[in-house]
Amino acid sequence: MTETEQAWAALGGDPVLPRRISTVVRDGVLDSRLPVRELARACVGVCALAAAELGARRAGRTEVPRVRVDDGAVGTAFVSERHLLVDGRSPVTFAPLSRFWRTADGWVRTHANYPHHRERLLSALGVRAADVAAVESALVERSSWEVEEAVYAAGGLAVALRTAEQWAAHEQARALAARPLVEHERLDTAPARVLAPIDDGPLSPAAGIRVLDLTRVIAGPVATRTLALLGADVLRVDPPGMPEILDQHADTGFGKRSTALDLARTADRRAFEELLSAADVVLTGYRPGALDRFGLSADALVARRSGLVVAELSAWGAYGPWAGRRGFDSLVQVATGIAAIEGAKERPGALPAQALDHGTGYLLAAAVLRALTEQSEQGYGRVVRLSLARTAAWLTGGIERAPGEGEALGGPEAWLAERDSRLGRLRYALPPVSFEGGPGDWARPPGVWAADEARWGRVTGSPET
Repeated sequence: MTETEQAWAALGGDPVLPRRISTVVRDGVLDSRLPVRELARACVGVCALAAAELGARRAGRTEVPRVRVDDGAVGTAFVSERHLLVDGRSPVTFAPLSRFWRTADGWVRTHANYPHHRERLLSALGVRAADVAAVESALVERSSWEVEEAVYAAGGLAVALRTAEQWAAHEQARALAARPLVEHERLDTAPARVLAPIDDGPLSPAAGIRVLDLTRVIAGPVATRTLALLGADVLRVDPPGMPEILDQHADTGFGKRSTALDLARTADRRAFEELLSAADVVLTGYRPGALDRFGLSADALVARRSGLVVAELSAWGAYGPWAGRRGFDSLVQVATGIAAIEGAKERPGALPAQALDHGTGYLLAAAVLRALTEQSEQGYGRVVRLSLARTAAWLTGGIERAPGEGEALGGPEAWLAERDSRLGRLRYALPPVSFEGGPGDWARPPGVWAADEARWGRVTGSPET
């Protein structure tokens, strides 16, 4: 079974449909020791296939449109944050304290892109100033495990470098191994969803679908950026006191609107409940359990909105001793043995892209699309769950490198575009999700973060339950 067939099976899809996918193979795409190109190709391919399947159903077509996966488009999109220019300026993707550090017995990697994470890291290390030399001095005398636990206890982010064998023996890895790549669960007995037909012209499979985006950083926003491409009305909701990296929003905010609501405030909570009452999909990207106090667990959401699709994304998975820990792609690479595999004897390495984030993002979008297709046949409110660490396990133990040579890659220009926006003139990576009759670009550029009203847009083709 190919990696694309594996991913499609994990999504519960018809095993015949992957034959509708063709691939333009290109050399030099996402080169690494691990089969990153193959993972990226599979994640994008099944996302496009899920979109084509839903589009065909809504357009009344008997045949699912063909899907075309171009390695060049995929490779460019998987490093979209590196290709982004805002008025000619390249964003800074990692802060100075987000890096590998030597310890007394090995290496740790920290993540301090956000101010609150930086302050917690410094507090745990007893360092007053955000100075690289001072942090180096504080770490070089401590063990990696001691640093990992001390920084986590302070609410910061640091992970000790592990080999794949060390991670396999970890209780969290064992918990993940018992779970599928994509988890599915039915949550209520809602009747089949009647999706309004769409024109048999340019296919927008998610037209009229209202999506509440409660995700941050890369994986979740990539998923909702993709749903917006496909016609969904996506509204991202953030707490007003949580800082955001604005260039990151510029990269992943295409097609969406963005607002801020404080769910501890009565008026904002009322506004959120009004949004939820008309939502079709809710995506969450916070630590498992972190939103429960606001009544935003999957069960609580479906209890208030029957037939809802809830998509839950986490770093380490929803089970096991690390389920409640914060995490990012770079840290998951370090914990799961990827950094050791990709590194040299002298220093750990990294994948050529934040492939766990991007890959899981496309899988998450695919899972939502497939849930909507299944609902149109079977009904039921549903939850799907994915995690970066489970995607990492698939990369390191479930995918083989594809043989054969392809076309020359050349530069990325064929898969880049430019447009004006409220943020300035943007150069950006085009979406890699491609199928016959589908969209080639987003209908709207990103807007100013958290500047939109907390309401749904005026859309046609809204589903009925």
